[in-house]
Amino acid sequence: MSSVTNWAGNVRFASELQRPRSVEELQELVSAAEKVRVLGTGHSFNRIADSTGALVSVADLPSEIAVDERGVTVSAGLRYGEITAALEAQGLALHNLGSLPHISVAGACSTGTHGSGDGNGPLADAVNAITFVDARGELVTLNRGDEDFAGSIVSLGALGVTVSLTLDVQPSYQISQVVYDGLPVERLGTDFAEVMGSAYSVSAFTDWVDPDVMVWRKSRDLSAPAPEWLGAHLADGARHPIKVMPADYATQQGGVPGPWNERLPHFRLEFTPSNGDELQSEYFVPRDRAAEAFEVLRALGNLFAPVIQVSEVRTIAADELWLSPSQGRDTVALHFTWIQDEAAVRPVVAAIEEGLESLDVRPHWGKVFAADAATLAERYPRVKDFIALAAKYDPAGKFRNEYLDTFLPTR
Repeated sequence: MSSVTNWAGNVRFASELQRPRSVEELQELVSAAEKVRVLGTGHSFNRIADSTGALVSVADLPSEIAVDERGVTVSAGLRYGEITAALEAQGLALHNLGSLPHISVAGACSTGTHGSGDGNGPLADAVNAITFVDARGELVTLNRGDEDFAGSIVSLGALGVTVSLTLDVQPSYQISQVVYDGLPVERLGTDFAEVMGSAYSVSAFTDWVDPDVMVWRKSRDLSAPAPEWLGAHLADGARHPIKVMPADYATQQGGVPGPWNERLPHFRLEFTPSNGDELQSEYFVPRDRAAEAFEVLRALGNLFAPVIQVSEVRTIAADELWLSPSQGRDTVALHFTWIQDEAAVRPVVAAIEEGLESLDVRPHWGKVFAADAATLAERYPRVKDFIALAAKYDPAGKFRNEYLDTFLPTR
């Protein structure tokens, strides 16, 4: 056992990490513990995973990647890069992926990681079955269509310890990724539908001050891209999302077709991220309010300048998972990568939330935000239902921690 930090290094967990090697060992651990929280790959930027009792990783549970008529059933601790490579080898694919293939499937789904695309729901939207260890140490399986299912996937670790997930699959497909430099920032608002609908998955990168926006288009249409588009031009080489950073570890660009799992992420699996010298925040507003949100952020641009590294704009299709940031509405995601200085970042985060308040903004559960419990309950309409569901599987609060007590209080 050893003490650990999250990926960014801004959180040092209070407990030593325990790594059970079998589901039975995990069940015994959970049954005997007074408090339990689960740590995935640590790509969260607040204390969502922290525990005053047992801090558990499921990464050492036996690996499973099993395809049948329901889809692919995978061990919760596996990384997306491992799963997707195995699926591609069998001619199969998932509908969407996040920026990093290094994140664990359970951690990504339980916190609402989403990827991009007008027609693409978040990663959790592909889940059709989940098996977890509840507070008694018993295994519980829920399937899509079950009464509790929609509240069990984006669960913030509050229902139990996930051991496996079954994901929808489809036939493998090819993606061509191109980057456009110099999109006039005004056109991100005026031509938003055209920009974000121009490919299967689209990301726009800006700092809200620079007049030029960089756009990454990941397309299932493998035809040659136009050299000029909406005032932007094809990049003359590979790009990193942060303009000043080298693009060595970015996925293949330049319109070279390749498998979905090697193009949808921004970074290659063989690049293992070290501790990230950064903090992150992310906000979600209804897709039809995007232009209004952009005006707010551009007005705040000078406030961002001392602390921002880059901001990314993506779209997400609506889903029905209770705590999903895109629950019930097509969504635009506004992501911020900050310098690692929480004292400097906090007032900026508060200003963003104040500026976007009238747009029914939702913060990302696993990142830096300022909203309180009352605001979260207003913005996420199924919060009360979720708290009741968590109490059903964990009546004594074994899986609760300070984070849940603060943001999802039981009274």
